Amino acid sequence: MSKIRVYQLAKKLGITSKELISKLGEFGLEVANHMSTIENEDANVIIEFYESEKEEKNGSKNTKKNNKEKKQSENKDKNKEEKIEKSDNANDNELIIKLEKTITVKDLADKLSKNANEIIMKLMNLGVMAALNQEIDFDTAEIVASEYGYTAVLEKNDNSDDEFEEEEDNPEDLVKRAPIVTVMGHVDHGKTSLLDAIRKTKVTAGEAGGITQHIGASEVDINGEKIVFLDTPGHEAFTSLRARGAQITDIAVLVVAADDGVMPQTIEAINHAKAADVPIIVAINKIDKPDANPDRVKQELAEHGVLIEEWGGDVVCVPVSALKGEGIDQLLEMILLVAEMRELKANPNRKAVGTIIESKLDKGRGPVATVIVQKGTLNVGDSIIAGATYGRVRAMINDKGNRIKKAGPSTAVEILGLSDVPEAGDKFRVVKDDKTARQIAEKRQQEIREKSLKATQKVTLEDLFEHIQQGKVKDLNIIVKADAQGSVEAIKQSLAKLSNDEVRINVIHGAVGTITESDILLASASNAIVIGFNVRPSSSVTRLAETENIELKTYRIIYEAIDDIEAAMKGMLEPEFKEVVLGKIEVRATFKVPNVGTIAGGYVLEGKVTRNSNVRLVRDGIVIYEGKISSLKRFKDDVKEVASGYECGIGLENYNDIKEGDIIETYIIEEVKKS
Repeated sequence: MSKIRVYQLAKKLGITSKELISKLGEFGLEVANHMSTIENEDANVIIEFYESEKEEKNGSKNTKKNNKEKKQSENKDKNKEEKIEKSDNANDNELIIKLEKTITVKDLADKLSKNANEIIMKLMNLGVMAALNQEIDFDTAEIVASEYGYTAVLEKNDNSDDEFEEEEDNPEDLVKRAPIVTVMGHVDHGKTSLLDAIRKTKVTAGEAGGITQHIGASEVDINGEKIVFLDTPGHEAFTSLRARGAQITDIAVLVVAADDGVMPQTIEAINHAKAADVPIIVAINKIDKPDANPDRVKQELAEHGVLIEEWGGDVVCVPVSALKGEGIDQLLEMILLVAEMRELKANPNRKAVGTIIESKLDKGRGPVATVIVQKGTLNVGDSIIAGATYGRVRAMINDKGNRIKKAGPSTAVEILGLSDVPEAGDKFRVVKDDKTARQIAEKRQQEIREKSLKATQKVTLEDLFEHIQQGKVKDLNIIVKADAQGSVEAIKQSLAKLSNDEVRINVIHGAVGTITESDILLASASNAIVIGFNVRPSSSVTRLAETENIELKTYRIIYEAIDDIEAAMKGMLEPEFKEVVLGKIEVRATFKVPNVGTIAGGYVLEGKVTRNSNVRLVRDGIVIYEGKISSLKRFKDDVKEVASGYECGIGLENYNDIKEGDIIETYIIEEVKKS
């Protein structure tokens, strides 16, 4: 008898596989998972049941909706009345003043309708020395206000992040959304080639060294259903990008080469996906190669906690060949199936919320951000806030390069119109107007400035010794400029890993955009190296770098930059020294000079003696003294050096016990360069 898979039957019925599995259990049909099969007879019984159930549901749905709406409106009205009563009672009893977390002395005086000098005097009595425009905290302001009979209440700023507390969506407003898929894996295992095969584009050809440098986002339509792909780079330096990709994704496709097996970045990708609680689909790539061994890959995956369905686990595994296009349809089908099991839904009829996945500064278009809309719908003309930047959406471009007017949930678009380049990974939200967006952004910028000022280390008596100890550590200051924010972050993290006990790497500035004259001046003031990644300096900047003697290096592939910095660090490691003997002098006479001491009259037997060399006095093969030369003369003249075969007069620093027949050895300490 013919059979049908659970997920195929669920598709026919228009329900999720999960719902169908539970319903089959009620009918006494136990199935393991969505890939299990059932008899056609049983399937027909289920189909009949659902058809009759649908008819009953249609009649009762409308009455339920109306009752819910009535209850919600009644509750809202009650809450409003209670709030009004409470505030009225409070106003009858006491004077209430609303204050923010921090307030200037001048603003506090204005709110209390008092003279500013009077407030300053009150603060002085409390032991707080504050000038007119200096900020004081809420606790201090509350005490001052209470002395004038006011009750201070912490004001919840409408423009603060409190406004963005997560809105609860009504379950009835939720609609099915496309899955956001992250393609992960080791470098050169064929992630971008696999995406090429899926979306029929040639991204790899445009990448430096054939390695994906930024997060790319693209959409693919499969039988009328949409899948959004994020292509996180596979090189280990981009761990931070891959981690960020996993935070916004619904499904992780783990690409493993059949001829290479599980590698370091494969393990990293597994850990990121597990930490983000994201289901994994394994795509074993390069199965067309003669030395391909999929079974070895499955064994290695099992060792790292990824057990595929074939081996009794719950991880879907699909063998593919990106080069020949084999297994691509099956992979896409599995992605849609796993997405269906997760019941991905979002409310499109609300203000848009999403994540910045990449950002850059474009010469012609200004700040450009690639975003994923996670909830709501983003429209051209919307006022948005993203981290400490704000703006109005002037244009939206999809992954095909076409301009669009609106983007719903699970849509990747490039947006123009921001005031500055936002940080990759920032949340973006639509706000009511430009004024609100600007106020929130300015407030966040102020908070960032305050944090950076507080972060400046001050030396106290307790940590003074620690700072002195740290003086032994050498600093290598670096300025990083790149074409995209994600690259700046990745380079910063990679360079931080290179720091060791002897050399500490400080990235003193990292930003998006070309290398400017101000970067060179900052490097000059900080004694820093300037690194450009996928950006080129202008001729004037190059000339300024040469004038200021600043090292300016540009790269297109990240690990070349890291290798060069590592080489530069070797030159900064604590050097090894060796002793180089310059010459030997035999003492043939001694002279006592008043107020000077004993001077040796010597003959240079071999090599030479220099004024700044170290000396060792040897008597009968035993070292009697080690130190410096205090004076070196030929006849009555001071000289810098005396060569072999000449006589000279030598004085030793703080030592007078020189005798005829002593040998004076001169030497210098020379640094041995590390290879």
